[in-house]
Amino acid sequence: MASSFTFSVVTVFLATVILTVHGCSPSDRTALLSFKASLKEPYHGIFNTWSGENCCVNWYGVSCDSTTGRVTDINLRGESEDPIISKSGKSGYMTGKISPEICKIDSLTSFILADWKAISGEIPQCLTSLSNLRILDLIGNQLTGKIPVNIGKLQRLTVLNLAENSISGEIPTSVVELCSLKHLDLSSNSLTGSIPVNFGNLQMLSRALLNRNQLTGSIPVSVTKIYRLADLDLSMNRLTGSLPYELGKMPVLSTLNLDSNSLSGQIPSSLLSNSGLGILNLSRNGFSGTIPDVFCPNSYFMVLDMSFNNLNGRVPGSLSSAKYIGHLDLSHNHLCGSIPLGVGSPFDHLDATSFSNNDCLCGNPLKTC
Repeated sequence: MASSFTFSVVTVFLATVILTVHGCSPSDRTALLSFKASLKEPYHGIFNTWSGENCCVNWYGVSCDSTTGRVTDINLRGESEDPIISKSGKSGYMTGKISPEICKIDSLTSFILADWKAISGEIPQCLTSLSNLRILDLIGNQLTGKIPVNIGKLQRLTVLNLAENSISGEIPTSVVELCSLKHLDLSSNSLTGSIPVNFGNLQMLSRALLNRNQLTGSIPVSVTKIYRLADLDLSMNRLTGSLPYELGKMPVLSTLNLDSNSLSGQIPSSLLSNSGLGILNLSRNGFSGTIPDVFCPNSYFMVLDMSFNNLNGRVPGSLSSAKYIGHLDLSHNHLCGSIPLGVGSPFDHLDATSFSNNDCLCGNPLKTC
């Protein structure tokens, strides 16, 4: 045990000596300084640390391979608990553009330039040449232009986060070639066009957040083939068509947000009978027909929202047998009849707003029939 510890200490010491003596790659250092020159961070002085010959030591947000001295990670977050930011009591602010010179650091495995609020310009197309890149996180800026058309070349990418920018154009079809991708967040942009038909090729994906865009077309059936997908958010787009029945058969899907689209047709019974689905928001669409009467003692919904649709018929009697429903909203539909006994007692935290603005609903918590 002692010899193992000694070996670890010696290894760390030698790695530090290598970095201290040899420093970072001169070409990496030059690329970093060009990257720095295209940005301005006026409040925290993080780029003041980017001085001296060795960019592998004490350059804020820069990490290197201990054996080669090549830069592997750039991690700059404007909203961070790091003392250099948290001590000021305010989040980061940075202007400027992302210099294509960053693409010369071909050893990069992660490039994080997140939550700086005012970084503008386009995403350099050359980023797709960084074949070792595993994390690309540019959330929370003012980036414009399109997603690089060859984004699919980043075969090792596990995280792609471009949310909360002003990116436009369509989702490149090559995105489905990101065979290692686990987390995709393109939310809160101005993306148009349809979701790639082969989206289901992203077999490693666990989260897909495409909400708050201007996407059109229908939900590709291939999405339902993503075995590991747990969180799917397509809300606040312009999607049309009906829901694939297979959505409710996805084995680990726990959150499905489809609200504020123009989806239509009947609500698949598979969605409401899926005991693993804990958050289901179908509000503000054009769903019609009756609510499937398929709830059971295993039904456990933290959120179940079907408000602002064209649903008719009765509130399903089986709803009262559900194990738990935290937030239920069936308001603004065309439901009629009495609310099943039990909905107002096991779920006595629900009030009249959960059932309001229907054609002729009555019973607790509304007025008696």
